[in-house]
Amino acid sequence: MRIGACFAAVLALASAAPARADEPPAELIAKAKAEGSVVYYTDLIVDQIVRPLVAAFEAKYGVKVEYARADSQDTILKIMGEHKAGRMQADIFGLTSGLKTLVDAGAVRKFDPPNAAALPPQFKDPGHYWVSSNYYVMTPAVNTDLVAEKDRPKTYEDLLNPQWRDKIVWKPNDISGAPGFIGNILRTMGDDKGMGYLRKLAGQRIGAINASARAVLDQVIAGEHPIALQIFNHHAALSAKKGAPVQWLKTEPAMVQMTVEVLTADSPHPAAADLFVNFMLSAEGQALFQKADYFPTRGGMAPSMPELSPETGGFKANFFGPADIEKDYERWAKTYIDLFR
Repeated sequence: MRIGACFAAVLALASAAPARADEPPAELIAKAKAEGSVVYYTDLIVDQIVRPLVAAFEAKYGVKVEYARADSQDTILKIMGEHKAGRMQADIFGLTSGLKTLVDAGAVRKFDPPNAAALPPQFKDPGHYWVSSNYYVMTPAVNTDLVAEKDRPKTYEDLLNPQWRDKIVWKPNDISGAPGFIGNILRTMGDDKGMGYLRKLAGQRIGAINASARAVLDQVIAGEHPIALQIFNHHAALSAKKGAPVQWLKTEPAMVQMTVEVLTADSPHPAAADLFVNFMLSAEGQALFQKADYFPTRGGMAPSMPELSPETGGFKANFFGPADIEKDYERWAKTYIDLFR
């Protein structure tokens, strides 16, 4: 069930989930309008999805959204700092890893938006600390001007070819970087074989780029590096559609993970936060994710580019939920430090 079949089960449940489009209570809408605004910290791409999402929400409810983009680790530090200072500014935030730290610190609150009923179980927390707005597929990518088609790696073993020494890059932290790649290898190959593979990969002297996964991919597109690991495959596909010399690789199994949306404790605008997260999960909100070529989590909604999803694109994947990541992330991060730094 871990590889391929597990992700197929997730999508099957998504297709079977009830398609509710309930409007939130009128009282909640009135309270949100009285608050007037909501503050959102996100790791989503601003031009691709955040602006369209914000524009639609503001037009529908008349509540202003202020947003700031940062990677998950930066968002965690920011939320923790605001919580400790007793000056919480964020109302809602999204990230891909590291939530347990904030839950343990009491920096977040439970919630249960009506539209969560339309999500399959894998995309909502039974403890009500998070819901998922979208999921991702993580793969390697190559610059097609620098890497001939016949030379493009087809398997993880192909990355060990001596021709790629000093020519591969990744982000050193976060799930969308080295720790995530390491976690996927260990789940795929098992501890013994996986660690053996990673020791060989360390000999390739992979370059670390302290930037977002999107920025790492952009450097590959610019021709500064031939190959990047652990990038969002839809980012590469979107850039390729615009003529960029880039291709994502179907190295199997890929890694599938999700963005989780969380509400802060002591939120300045709690009603507006509840309303905004409910809108994100609505049929209207999820259609915006779909149109922006993100993978929506709402039941019955397929990606706009089916070839990017394991189930519809015909390739295997390992599905990592928040609990999987929290359980093993420190080990993956330590493995990166031990082997690759």
